[in-house]
Amino acid sequence: MSAPASPDWQIRLEAPGDAPGVEALNAQSFGPGRFAKSAYRLREGVHPMPELSFVAAQGDVLRGSVRFWPVSVGGHEELLLGPLAVRDADRGKGIGIALMRAGIAAAQAGPWRGILLVGDEPYYAKVGFARLPPGRVRFPGPVDESRILGLSLKAGELLTLSGLVRRARIHDPVCANGAGIG
Repeated sequence: MSAPASPDWQIRLEAPGDAPGVEALNAQSFGPGRFAKSAYRLREGVHPMPELSFVAAQGDVLRGSVRFWPVSVGGHEELLLGPLAVRDADRGKGIGIALMRAGIAAAQAGPWRGILLVGDEPYYAKVGFARLPPGRVRFPGPVDESRILGLSLKAGELLTLSGLVRRARIHDPVCANGAGIG
C-alpha cells in the first residue's frame, strides 16, 4: 500500500531494509528510557505485524514510522499501536496522523476488535482513540491509567474489552520476568 501524503513524503509499508532507520527514529524520539516502559516490554521478543507497519519516506529518508503488535486482552488477540515516531524536524506536518490512518485502515480488514495504546488522548483522539474506563484493561507493569486509550475496529467492540494485556505470541526468546507472558 502506498498513499501520497504530501509533495515531500509518502506513506508506504515498512520494508525489511527500513528496520535500522525505524530503530534510529525510535531512539531519537524516545531515548533509552523506552526499554523500561510496560508497552515496550510487551513488544520484547515479538515481531511487529508487517502488514500494519508503515513508514513516511521521502526517497531514502525516513520521516516517521508506526508499528502495530499482537497482544492478548482477556483471551482475545488485539493490537497495540506504537511506537509512533516522527523526526523532530518533521513534527507538526501531519506525518504521525497519516501513519496512524494507514495502519488503522489496514487493521480494519483484519480479525481484530480493537487497538490499544498508551499515550496523550488529545493527540490520538484526532484518529478516534478514546480513554478506556479505569481498571478495565490492565498492563503488566506500571502505566498511568488515564493514558490507556482504545479504538474500536468493529462497531462497539471496545465496550466488552477487559482484562490483562499480555503478549499474544513470542517469536524470539527473551527474559520473561515481568513482561506479561501468557
